[in-house]
Amino acid sequence: MRRVVILGAGFGGLELATTLSDALGGDIDVVLIDKNDSFVFGYSKLDVVFGRTTMDAVRLPYDAIAKPGVGFLQERVTAIDPEARVVTTDAGVHEADVLVVALGADYDMDATPGLAEAGNEFYSVAGAERLAQLLPTFSGGRAIIGVCGAPFKCPPAPSEAALLLHDYLVTRGIRDACRLSIVIPFGTPVPPSPDTSEALVAAFAERDIEFVPSRRVASLDGGRSVAVLDDGTEMPFDLFLGVPRHRAPDVVIASGMTEDGYVPVSSRTLETRFPGVYAVGDVATVGVPKAGVFAEGAARVVADALIAAVRGDEQPDGYGGRGSCYIEFGAGRIGRVDVDFLSGPKPTGTFREPSVALVAEKQEFGSSRSARWFGR
Repeated sequence: MRRVVILGAGFGGLELATTLSDALGGDIDVVLIDKNDSFVFGYSKLDVVFGRTTMDAVRLPYDAIAKPGVGFLQERVTAIDPEARVVTTDAGVHEADVLVVALGADYDMDATPGLAEAGNEFYSVAGAERLAQLLPTFSGGRAIIGVCGAPFKCPPAPSEAALLLHDYLVTRGIRDACRLSIVIPFGTPVPPSPDTSEALVAAFAERDIEFVPSRRVASLDGGRSVAVLDDGTEMPFDLFLGVPRHRAPDVVIASGMTEDGYVPVSSRTLETRFPGVYAVGDVATVGVPKAGVFAEGAARVVADALIAAVRGDEQPDGYGGRGSCYIEFGAGRIGRVDVDFLSGPKPTGTFREPSVALVAEKQEFGSSRSARWFGR
């Protein structure tokens, strides 16, 4: 029996554990470790921010996982020895035949001076809950959605936040008393798909949202309520919604696995330079965005390789780097971009216009994974 230890129960970890269980059941021993007690879809945080749901309603408890061969442990990883494939947590030591690091990316608030004191972030569960309490007290002035560095999770999310904030302020009857701006470090909102970017820029213009491309927020001056961009430009604000800089978790950096902040892997197999050790999702450098759907796809590649090894089958094809992202355009409509990052000479994206039909498709995306991973 092969023992697979998976660190992190996000999109990648959950999909990997589920695929292994479905194929091998009790013939493989899977240990899934995460410091949290529940999973939350990234897009649900925006729903919480704008009062469309509550965090309690969207949490999926890990204790609901009941799959043959899979055991979940709520423990905090404190050390990783990739050469020996040994993991230390706050509750014990775990040895692995195969180790998969899927711990995601952490938010480095300190990397942007003033962000923790003067701004708000909407990427974490706690940040989304705080903003849900703060937004009803906002009565007017300038609101900035600002990205503090790249790469960052779910590249369309800042655009979604801007469009949903517009709707929220319209509903409250105070949109005319507000000025909205979005600052991103890319030249376009979704670089691999010109059509998607064009549609988002048009949506900003229709809603009188100022679009500031190719800039990042370098610091916040809370005393003056000013966001300072990387070129020195100052933007006064009354409300700041930030996307913090990202980095691999400290425990991963301390393990010696990272280069330039993340774990390098084979784009085809997701293997690290350490035998029997893989990395999937936001913690890895693969050449695809940091988004759940890409972590899920990478996890399937690792699962298929492990299943083939157990069965003595031929190794499957490698990772294709393809995925689809749903994009909230506001006004009850959702668009979709289908992106291919690795099969051609450059990334390409195909845009599907915002529609009500895609709202139902996005709901099915979430409900199908909830049923698959948690049985609910």
